[in-house]
Amino acid sequence: MMDTWKNRKYEMIVIGSSAGGIDALKRVLARLKAPFGPAIVVIQHIAPTAHTSIADFFKEVCSLPVKEAEDKEPVAGGVIYFAPAGYHLLVEKSRTFALSVDSPVHFARPSIDVFMESAAEVYKEKCAGFVLTGANNDGADGLKSIQQVGGMIVVQNPRSAEFKSMPEAALQATETSFVFSLQEIEDLMTSLG
Repeated sequence: MMDTWKNRKYEMIVIGSSAGGIDALKRVLARLKAPFGPAIVVIQHIAPTAHTSIADFFKEVCSLPVKEAEDKEPVAGGVIYFAPAGYHLLVEKSRTFALSVDSPVHFARPSIDVFMESAAEVYKEKCAGFVLTGANNDGADGLKSIQQVGGMIVVQNPRSAEFKSMPEAALQATETSFVFSLQEIEDLMTSLG
């Protein structure tokens, strides 16, 4: 069954993480090499007062281009985008990014759910969503939205997550048999390019 999902040509991969996410993301993203077809959007909870862009940190560890998503910017395949601190990130039907200062969702801005729900609406079955380690339930509703339009959803096994709350909430909200260790997620991600 996994082969069916792996053979699909995805246009959008969304990764949501929170507490413990930086280390998990380093492992998953550092192995990706060009050419890589889909766009990758990372929603990592980060304090709105952060003085440094998380994208700047990942530029040092990734071989794919890395940048902070900008308002009205067209989405490009093969690029790793990070949601900026203090803003919700969305993707519009025109496949451009939009930034919002709407109220936090699950105490977070950027919210994983907000972006995943917009990506599901735009990319449908060509969207894949991943929820990694985290200490709240953000991402559960977003994964459910991706699943409802036929996209692939993957949850980090709570036993391998530094913080289990987000993966556990995602598993309660969805029906997925793709519950993988971080190593398995790394391997899967490299195969999706």
